[in-house]
Amino acid sequence: MFKRNETVKVALGNGKNKIFIGGDAPVTIQSMLNRPAHNFEENVKQAKALEAAGCEIIRFSVPDMETIPLIEKLKEAVSVPLVADIHFDYRLAVESVAAGIDKVRINPGNIGEDKNVKAVVEICKEKGVPIRIGVNSGSVEKEILAKHGGPTPQALIESGMYHISLLEKFDFDQIVLSLKASDPKTTFEAYKGAAEVCKYPLHLGVTEAGTKKMGTLRSAAGIGGLLLYGIGNTIRVSLTDDPVEEIYAAKDILKATEVRRSGVRFVSCPTCGRTSIDLVGLAKRAEKALENCKKDITVAIMGCVVNGPGEAKEADFGIAGGKGEGIIFKKGQIIKKLPEDQLLPALLEEINKI
Repeated sequence: MFKRNETVKVALGNGKNKIFIGGDAPVTIQSMLNRPAHNFEENVKQAKALEAAGCEIIRFSVPDMETIPLIEKLKEAVSVPLVADIHFDYRLAVESVAAGIDKVRINPGNIGEDKNVKAVVEICKEKGVPIRIGVNSGSVEKEILAKHGGPTPQALIESGMYHISLLEKFDFDQIVLSLKASDPKTTFEAYKGAAEVCKYPLHLGVTEAGTKKMGTLRSAAGIGGLLLYGIGNTIRVSLTDDPVEEIYAAKDILKATEVRRSGVRFVSCPTCGRTSIDLVGLAKRAEKALENCKKDITVAIMGCVVNGPGEAKEADFGIAGGKGEGIIFKKGQIIKKLPEDQLLPALLEEINKI
């Protein structure tokens, strides 16, 4: 893995819910409420579910002034920072900040003349509220699209830097930038290029990624690749599904890239003709049994002695199958040899000892 890209450190929230994006802060997970904006009860219910699943930043749409009271209701219900998603009307941003929002998502170029931008910047400065500039392939300015022949990575970067300049004009530097495209390749290249010219934290995501299965895979390709390069400070996996599924997918991406180690990391072989136990079933049962285990360990479920303590010797604990039996090993050292039906209970027993 590459060294983490250096950025400005941005704070959002206060008191117990204060977190940081960028700098030396860990990569955070966020999602967005998708209930009708005026149905406060359903939005509060969904926000609670997201927090319980591990969401660390919650964003929601603020399409009109009637939605502003939702901010207070959400703040009473959850303890994670809240982000107001604003389009076009700068007054919604001003009122959201006045109502206690922790961060606003807005594109300065889309809210009118300089005085509008200045009004948003001034209240954000006063309240210590950062701004996330959200550029995606469908929002790039027409002149920039014409210059680059479409929503290319370079077009996304130029649009993002343009919006940043509108905030910097008023000496504002509490900025987070996102440059999302609907395909992983454009997304990857846009963020990789932005990391070379932008000092601000980057919010990673593949927009309109799709339903749960393909959306997760497309997000993993774009977001995961960037994280391995050391790029990215907060992520949102965009799925056409329950937002809670976005949190699970984001956690899996962070775990797979080893950007954030939490819980059990599984290593298991794909099986071959040497396998003489029900390895597929065993691996699934082990993963299910340890899904809520918070211990930072690696567990290997291997089909035979060839792929057992040898190839998986770096695992903290593991199973290697034989003919109707298998071994339990720890850091490459064999602990026990047992019948197949006793392997999983014995593995769990060893893990519970630590």
